[in-house]
Amino acid sequence: MSRRRKFLLWFAGLPLALVLLLQCWYFIHICWWVNHNPISTSFMRAQLEQLQQKNPHATLKHQWVPYQRISNHLKRAIIAAEDANFAEHEGVDWAALQKAYEKNAKKGKVVRGGSTITQQLAKNLFLSGDRSYLRKAQEMVITFMLESMMDKRRIFEIYLNVVEWGNGVFGCEAASRKYFGKPAAALGPDEAARLAVMLPNPRFFGRHLDSNYLARRSSLILMRMNSADLP
Repeated sequence: MSRRRKFLLWFAGLPLALVLLLQCWYFIHICWWVNHNPISTSFMRAQLEQLQQKNPHATLKHQWVPYQRISNHLKRAIIAAEDANFAEHEGVDWAALQKAYEKNAKKGKVVRGGSTITQQLAKNLFLSGDRSYLRKAQEMVITFMLESMMDKRRIFEIYLNVVEWGNGVFGCEAASRKYFGKPAAALGPDEAARLAVMLPNPRFFGRHLDSNYLARRSSLILMRMNSADLP
């Protein structure tokens, strides 16, 4: 084989090698987080950078709490609002995705995501909020990595501790203290439902806690909470 041909083969294989290295990087982090808590996420770092552009001394509100110190009301509310089949699926709820696709096609725009809690965690940990088929494909790969290495309880514990709950607010402990002045362990059903409803658009609802939609949707989640299966 000529040198030129070898070089072309090497050059053509370089992107694939870089992609595989990136997947290994993701996988190593996930393996570490099975028994260690993430210090920060891609979403946290991106928002901190935005905040510090306006105020160099800005910090995030975030405090990790173990699974057993999070109100079961909040756990049930999150599952009822975000991913009713969380305990059953293997990372992707194909039925929910199909319903989301049909609803979006009918409306002619994206009005429903269909992402599971595991998919949302994959995006929060490593990716960005941008929408593209490439990013969605990477999200799927990370989702399956998470599901293969962690049990549902660990996935849910990390999610509850890192998900965004307002401008500069991450995790249920910081959110509970900011909006209700109490630890996440002390949240009641009404408060839990309200926090759960904030998740699809936390920065907006963080500024509009008196929203009529928030009140109506919270009432609906309250009725669904008792049927939510906890990991």
